[in-house]
This record gives sequence, C-alpha cells and structure tokens, in this order.
Amino acid sequence: MQLRQGGFLISKVHQLSGRIFAKKLKKHNIHDINPAQGRIMFALWQKDNIPIQELAIKTALGKSTLTRMLDKLEETGFISRSSPIHDRRQMLIQLTEDNKKMKETYEQASEEMINIYYEGFKAHEIDEFEGYLERLFNNLKKHEMD
Repeated sequence: MQLRQGGFLISKVHQLSGRIFAKKLKKHNIHDINPAQGRIMFALWQKDNIPIQELAIKTALGKSTLTRMLDKLEETGFISRSSPIHDRRQMLIQLTEDNKKMKETYEQASEEMINIYYEGFKAHEIDEFEGYLERLFNNLKKHEMD
C-alpha cells in the first residue's frame, strides 16, 4: 500500500505560503496583520457589518479562535464591534476607515501570491486543482463535528 501524503503536503504548503505572504505584506507596509487575520479582513471586505457567526462560516475559523483574532484586530484599530439597537445580544463586526484603505494594498500582495502559486500552470490545470481542493474541503467539512 502506498503511503498518501496529501494532508502532509497541504500542511507544508500552508506553512510556507504563510511565511511568504507575511513577507509580501511587510514589503507592502502592512505590518500589523498576519495572514490569518488577513483572511478575516478579506471576508469583511467582501461584506462588512456582519455577525460573528457569519464571519466564522466565511473564514472557516472556530468561534473561539475567531474571537481571539478579532480582539487583536480591534486593539490595533482595524475592526470595531457593535450591537444593533434591535438586538443587543448580536455582535456585528465592521471595518474601520483605516482598514478600508488597506484593501487595495492587501489585494496587490494577494495577487503576487496567486502568481507564485500558479507559476507554470495552465488555466485548465488551475481549474482542475481548485476543484480538487474544493472537494477536499467539502470532505473535511462533513466530518468537522464528528
């Protein structure tokens, strides 16, 4: 039986790409954000002023992990939290003006990473690869609560 290494390789890719992306962010003068926090901000750039539960789904982060990361982002002034008047139990997450200005620069660094990821790939290979990743993600998602 051949030993499969997909999970191990995904882990290695994740670690290495995180280090490279952190360097890219610093090169673009984004110093107070790590790649994981960037994932939160990316989701908020798509849709702002959302509940923590929705943000957890969009980022695939656990609620406790997400809460800790939001604490740091709030301390550094990138996000704010508020409760709607009609439902004080709900907490909404929104971007600050400084964060909104950072979006373009962050997207430039992200584009550089995409170019690194897919260097030498043909368009159909990228489509196929991303389809496989989506299937892997969905397989894992089915077993998240086991």
